[in-house]
Amino acid sequence: MYERYVAIGDSQTEGLGDGDDTTGLRGWADRLAGRLADLNPGLRYANLAVRGKLAGEVHAEQLAPALELRPDIVTVVAGLNDVLRPKCDVDLVAGHMEAMFASLRASGAIVGTVTFPNVARIAPLAKPLVPRVLALNARIREAAARHGVKVVETFAVDATTDARIWSPDRLHASPAGHQRIADSMAHVLELPGADDSWTHPLPALPRPTRLTVVRTELRWLSGFLGPWLGRRLRGISSGTGREAKRPDLTPFRQDG
Repeated sequence: MYERYVAIGDSQTEGLGDGDDTTGLRGWADRLAGRLADLNPGLRYANLAVRGKLAGEVHAEQLAPALELRPDIVTVVAGLNDVLRPKCDVDLVAGHMEAMFASLRASGAIVGTVTFPNVARIAPLAKPLVPRVLALNARIREAAARHGVKVVETFAVDATTDARIWSPDRLHASPAGHQRIADSMAHVLELPGADDSWTHPLPALPRPTRLTVVRTELRWLSGFLGPWLGRRLRGISSGTGREAKRPDLTPFRQDG
């Protein structure tokens, strides 16, 4: 059974949307670590992910420290920040992902990753980004197949675009969403008791009125998209000056 789990990536893996910087972030990787610890109470866990990181930065800053920890299981989730930038070289992003896959698999670790959901169904204004997402998903899938990496496929799963599994900013999963990501990774890793329940739809809600939809989109534009675009134009990253929340392998406790 797994003894050393290391998570690398960006804000989703760090846990944004599940807790806060005051009370502490949980996130799907912590939730997955909890499941692994249920199977092996001696599990040690490190989370090197830092919000705002591009795939190249994850490769340059997190891969070597991850390898030094000699993990037997690693999750690698990166690339969506690249897709959201005004310019994105999908081949370059995929190259960074494949390099990480190759190095981690060569070390003997089991590696898990994800493809990305249909962003147009999460935020309609993101529809122009769908070709990038599809292209990156295809490259991740191909690279994963070459190196024996386990992949959670999300694009065709309707539940992954339900608003209830996303935070109001539509960039980060909600607590319920983080739990689904953890469950999906447990499923692809074939952990005991894991199944495809993460793909099941949430209970149906009444269809919103057109006015409600318009108001929701306007609040999102002013409250989240506008400020986010402003930071990108100024070259400001949310990860500047931040360090990993769990840089060392330490025993995992369910209370944090």
